[in-house]
Order: sequence, then C-alpha cells, then structure tokens
Amino acid sequence: MTAPVFEDVDPVSDCDCPGCGLRRRTDSRPPARPGGHPAARGVVVVAAASAALGAVPPAAAFTPGHSPHRQALPGDGEPGTPQGTRAPLHGPAAKPPSEATAAPVPATTRTQIINRARTWVAARVPYSMDAYWPDGYRQDCSGYVSMAWGLPGNEWTGSLGQYGVRITREELRPGDILLYHNPDDPERGSHVVIFGGWTDHTHTSYTVYEQTPPGTRRQATPYPYWSHTDKYVPYRYKGVTPGTAGAAPGTAGATAPVVYPGAASFGPGADNVYVTLLGRMLTARGAGAYYAKGPGPVWGDADRQATRAFQQAQGWTGADADGLPGPGTWELLVTGGGEDVLAATAGPGRRQVPGYPGRSCFRPGAADDHVTRLGAQLVRKGFGRFYPLGPGPYWGEADRRAVAAFQRALGGRGAAVDGYPGPDTWRRLFA
Repeated sequence: MTAPVFEDVDPVSDCDCPGCGLRRRTDSRPPARPGGHPAARGVVVVAAASAALGAVPPAAAFTPGHSPHRQALPGDGEPGTPQGTRAPLHGPAAKPPSEATAAPVPATTRTQIINRARTWVAARVPYSMDAYWPDGYRQDCSGYVSMAWGLPGNEWTGSLGQYGVRITREELRPGDILLYHNPDDPERGSHVVIFGGWTDHTHTSYTVYEQTPPGTRRQATPYPYWSHTDKYVPYRYKGVTPGTAGAAPGTAGATAPVVYPGAASFGPGADNVYVTLLGRMLTARGAGAYYAKGPGPVWGDADRQATRAFQQAQGWTGADADGLPGPGTWELLVTGGGEDVLAATAGPGRRQVPGYPGRSCFRPGAADDHVTRLGAQLVRKGFGRFYPLGPGPYWGEADRRAVAAFQRALGGRGAAVDGYPGPDTWRRLFA
C-alpha cells in the first residue's frame, strides 16, 4: 500500500453571513468549489454544480409522486436513506422478478458477504435510490445489502426480512444485518446496515457497513444505530453457509475452522496448524511485515505482535489487545470483518498511528476521509455523544465539540482546547 499524499489547501472562509452559515450547517454535500462566497456564485452555478455532483435537484424539479432524496441534517435523528421499491437487477428496464415463485436464496459465506460489502466502500459508491451500480444493484441501503448478500434482485427494507431469520443481539456475527422498516412512512427512518463485528468486549459498538448519503462507508457505530435505537432488528441471511473462510492468498483449498480452536492453541509453546492459519490470515489483513520468514506452526513473537496490531486496528486496548487471539479476534479474521492493519505502520515496534494529514483537513468546508477517521476514533474513545447521526466526511460542529472534549480530557485549558486537531492531538487520539 502506498502512503497517501496530503496537500495543504486554504480553508473555506469563516464568513458569518446566512449563506455561509447554512453551508457549514449542511453536511449532506461538499461545496461547489473550494472556498468562495455563496452569494458570488449565484443560483445557476449552484444548480449546475449540484447536477455535476449527482446531488439532489431543486424541489421544483421533482415530478408528482416522486419522493426527493432526503438528506440527513445534523440533529434531525434520521439516517436520510429513502428506498427505491423492489426491482430486478439493473433497474425497472430489466426483466421483472416473478411474484409467483418463492424468493430464491443463493448460498454464500460470511467472508463473501463482507468482501462484497468492502468493494463498494473501496469504490465510494455514491448514494442514490434511482441509480444502479454496474454490478446491477441499486445504490441505496437496501440495494447495498442485496448486493452483499448476493440476492437475485434489488430488495427494499420492506422485503429484505423474507431472506433472513430473526436473531438475538448475542447471536450477531459479521455478515448479519440490522433492519428498521417503518411501514407507516418508509422514507422516514427506514434503514438497513451490515454488521461487521463488535469493536470491543463490551458489545456496545460495532463496525458498520452501510450505504447512506453521500456514499458507502464503514465506521464504528453504537449498537444498534445512532437513532431509532428501539426499532432495529438483527437478521441472519438464510443462505449463509460455513464455506471456506480465512484462506490466505495462494492457499487454494485451505479452510478456516468455523469454531474457535481454543486459547490453548496459541501462545508460548504452541505448535499446530492453527498458528500457521492465524499467521496467514493476519498476513492477508496487512500484518505481513511482522513475519520475517512467513507464518509457521510454532508460536513466536511475530505472531503475538501481528495479532496485537490487528487487535489495535479494531480500536481495542488493554487486555483486549494482548496479542493472543480470543474468539472475537478469530471471528473477525475468518469472516473478513473488522479493520485491516495499516500497512504504513505495520512492523515490529511500530505504533498503529496514521500520519497526520494536515490542519486544512479539519476546518469549515473540509470534506474527506480523514474527518470520518477522526470521528470514528473519537467514538471509540468515548466521545460519540456529540454525533447525533454518526461521524461523516464533512467537518462540522459535532466534530469540533468532540475534539474539544477530548482535548479537555487530556488536561488542556484555554487556547489548547480549540476543537481543531493538531499533530499532538491526532497522535494522542490514535495512540
């Protein structure tokens, strides 16, 4: 993985006029161009920029019966993810599914579900309830789950339940979903997300894969979701099979055991196939730099450091990141869930701290992945209460207040608590 290149740019103006204030409060889309005063651009330029970005057209452009793409605003408590209706692959123009036949349930593995979910995260698929990605699936939250589960068509929150069975919170595993369908008004609150694994032993936060404006994201999220916490129901896909999971590249036919082999299989003195398999899975997740000669059956310090690096990549600390794989670590590895080890920081003695991207990434008008990463880490550190809808790529007041609270927790006072992360705040947040 090549190291990212960061470029300093001038922050957007801090003008207090109503136009600039509205733009800073609205985090559903980036500005038409860096900087500049909104009044100077005019309505025509703004409309053209919105169309180029795939944004929502003005309200007058909507035809009767067409529901606009509702965008989430800070504090409104809604995920802002309206659904398209049930549709075949590639949209209404394709051959419609037969209602007379039972819904087919293709077999798939948890690893395949998570890997498919990751493809949209990597591609940053923009959210839309009308557009269809080249793979044929609609670019809204239920289309995303339909894609990850490998369903034969595009479902919606009102039909996804027929492909799954209800489970309990304790039964959740990577590849399951959390579904909220509001039958009275499907475009108010209805949402579905993919469960990617618990972030720690308390089971109060998990890694979510979801399709929501402005596009596909993966981040730490409080269970069950940021809003409507009594409405989300866990489901398990009916077609999920044990299959082959955790096979490292180049090990055709290798399979990972579905059941955790036990703590006795790892640690000083251990010599078995599970140690080798663990090393191969860790290497596939970005921890290969810890192995000078490659994984083997004899437990060593490389296995411990690689395991600890993977645990730290999930945001775990203390006893949860002791370098010994427990059931939670094992499950994330064999299913492909959780976060990968950062290649830029992998290696003996290296800390899992991403490089500081620069102050310009954290100013009014900023919109990039570094803001999302900052917010997700603040949530892991216990400052999620400032995010009514969860962290996102657009810098806002929730980010500034969360950073300020973290700075105060570090003992900062006065000017040291400005809510804008500098290199020291960044380092201590990710340490």
